[in-house]
Amino acid sequence: MLMNTLLLSAGACSAIAALAHVGCIVFGASWYRFLGAGEQMAVWAEQGNIRPTIITSGIILVLSIWALYAFSAAGVIQRLPLLKLALALITGVYLFRGVAGFFFINNPIGRSPEFWFWSSVICLSIGILHLAGTYKLIFSK
Repeated sequence: MLMNTLLLSAGACSAIAALAHVGCIVFGASWYRFLGAGEQMAVWAEQGNIRPTIITSGIILVLSIWALYAFSAAGVIQRLPLLKLALALITGVYLFRGVAGFFFINNPIGRSPEFWFWSSVICLSIGILHLAGTYKLIFSK
């Protein structure tokens, strides 16, 4: 089986996003601010509050699992259970988040319009990689 470079790229994007979130935990408030997590998360981090670490750790876990599923489907690691279902759900979440974020640009609820724009572009791009890679996996034999 040939490697699915679209899903390899999608997995790399999820892994990079997970690492960026690790950076928030390691480097603190300035990273939370730079990545647009919201002022409350940055203030909590400055205060030594555990909430940002817990929330961010959950995001890291999810993104890491998503990366593993993409790598599995790309043929880089062993096949994981419920692979096609997981890919469909991951793709759907990325695409939904990508599109939905554009609706928050005019009412950014604690984030900047730039955060919603750029994070939506990123999520939509990763979602499209997942969609194209999953399509290739299922329909090209």
